[in-house]
Amino acid sequence: MSMTMTEIHGTCAKAFEPVREHFAANFKNDLEIGASFSVIHKGELVVDLWAGDADETGATPWAHDTLANVWSTTKGVAAICVALLVDRGQLSYDDAVSTHWPEFAVHGKGGITVAQMLSHQAGLSGLREPTTLEDCYNHDLMAQRLAAQEPLWEPTTRSGYHAFTYGYLAGELVKRITGKTIGTFLQDEIGKPHGIDFFIGLPLSEEPRVAPLTEAKDMQPLADTTEVQALTFTNPAIAQTAPNDRAWRAAEIPAAGGFGSASALAKLYALLDDSTAPGGKAIIKRETMEALRTVRIENEDLILGVPARWASGMAMNGFEMYGPNPQTFGHTGWGGSFGCLDPEAGVSIGYVLNKMGAAVVGDPRSMGLVAATFACL
Repeated sequence: MSMTMTEIHGTCAKAFEPVREHFAANFKNDLEIGASFSVIHKGELVVDLWAGDADETGATPWAHDTLANVWSTTKGVAAICVALLVDRGQLSYDDAVSTHWPEFAVHGKGGITVAQMLSHQAGLSGLREPTTLEDCYNHDLMAQRLAAQEPLWEPTTRSGYHAFTYGYLAGELVKRITGKTIGTFLQDEIGKPHGIDFFIGLPLSEEPRVAPLTEAKDMQPLADTTEVQALTFTNPAIAQTAPNDRAWRAAEIPAAGGFGSASALAKLYALLDDSTAPGGKAIIKRETMEALRTVRIENEDLILGVPARWASGMAMNGFEMYGPNPQTFGHTGWGGSFGCLDPEAGVSIGYVLNKMGAAVVGDPRSMGLVAATFACL
């Protein structure tokens, strides 16, 4: 237990003071190395906190603009990119994926819709072909392999979390429609115009701001009891510290390779609804946001082995991970980071850290911060 009190930086509206106390307690109890936590309520940034160190050595303090790899929290960001195309009429969630990506139609995949693909129903959660981490850095290769592959189970009958493959599917869809990679699209359409500090494919210029990840020593193993689970999680097996390598950071990995800050995530989700957006003006229409959060399948997930409610690339709230509203949506990453939006309460939240948590579902640090936030409303 560290004897020194960690200094908490940033701002916190008076009504949300218990959130600061909870954030500080996570450091006091040695649950964090460095982290940031942000909340937007009805268009106002009411919580914007950061503390600790950007690395284990303690040489670099965590700053307001420190970035960290957020693993699957990136999936929600990719889903927002797709939602923007839906909003602009360039794509419909009901379209067959193969309308935009003809090669995808083989092996009976021609009827799979965009919504079904984004809600983990395409049966492509893993690759049959032996795959290396280097292969994963090659978007075109991965998209090509997935399009050519026979599904691992009958599509649309069950969800099976596409832990890594989701990104190539969503990314290829964006590329087919816009001619841009999803990382470029994100920067051009959302990042630069709205000042959102989030990257899929980290420019070399941003490297000095990155907090390397520290692995959880007691990481709960992800189930790999079935063949499909094994293909999903172990082909290739990815180390908790893989994102500390420049090759990972430079690659565009829309399922797991995003880098951002907590305030970037809170601001990004806030843009999706008039209740939270700056000046009350969302970047998508209300009906698009509703389509984005419509539950596409509810079942015990084949890969995760837990009950799941999947929307179009978003996870619907469960276990009060994102507060009391079952209609709250977002995405959580391996190790504990997340971003979410509760349009009914007018709340968006972002949380980013560098000390990987061991929980597969429901990190106690984030659960506590979320509970403290909603208790202040």
